[in-house]
Amino acid sequence: MDLGAGGAGPGPGQAALGRGGLEVLQHTVGSLLASYGWYILLAAVAIYLLMQKVSQSLAARSSGRAGAADAALEPEVVVRRQEALAAARLRMQEELNAQAERYKEKQRQLEEEKRRQKIAMWESMQEGKSYKGNLKLNQHEVESGASTSSAVPKSKPNKKPLRGGGRKQNAPYKRALYR
Repeated sequence: MDLGAGGAGPGPGQAALGRGGLEVLQHTVGSLLASYGWYILLAAVAIYLLMQKVSQSLAARSSGRAGAADAALEPEVVVRRQEALAAARLRMQEELNAQAERYKEKQRQLEEEKRRQKIAMWESMQEGKSYKGNLKLNQHEVESGASTSSAVPKSKPNKKPLRGGGRKQNAPYKRALYR
C-alpha cells in the first residue's frame, strides 16, 4: 500500500467523487427552488424593502441630529422659538382666565335668580297664595328674558291623550270581549 503515491495526484476516483458531489448539489438546489422558489423570492424582496426603510430612517435621524446641532449653534433661533412658545402659553392662559370669569359670572347670576325665586315663593306663602303658580310664572319670565336674547322659544303643541276618551267609548268593546 503506497499511501503517498495515491494521494498526491488527482486520480479518476476523486474526479468522479467531485462530479457526483456537484450533481447532488445541483439536484438539491433545484428541488429546493422548485418547492420553495416563490417563498424565497418574496422573502428576498421583503428583506430588501426592510433594508431600504431602515437606511432611510437612519439617514433621517442623522440629518435630524445635524439640524439639532445647527440649532444649538444658533442661539438666536432657540431664543426666538422659546419666546414664541411663552407668548402662546400666555395667550392661552389669558383665554382660560376669561372663560373662567364668564363662567363665574353666569353662576352668580343663576344663584341670584334662585335666591329671588325663593324670596318670591316665601312672600307668596306668607300672603297665603299658591307658591307653585307664582314659581312657574317667575320661571316663565326668566326663560322669556333669556330666550329674547338668544332665540325664540318653541311652543308645545296641544297633544291628544293616548287613550280614546273615557270608559264609555270602550265599554261596548269590553262587553263584547267578556261575552
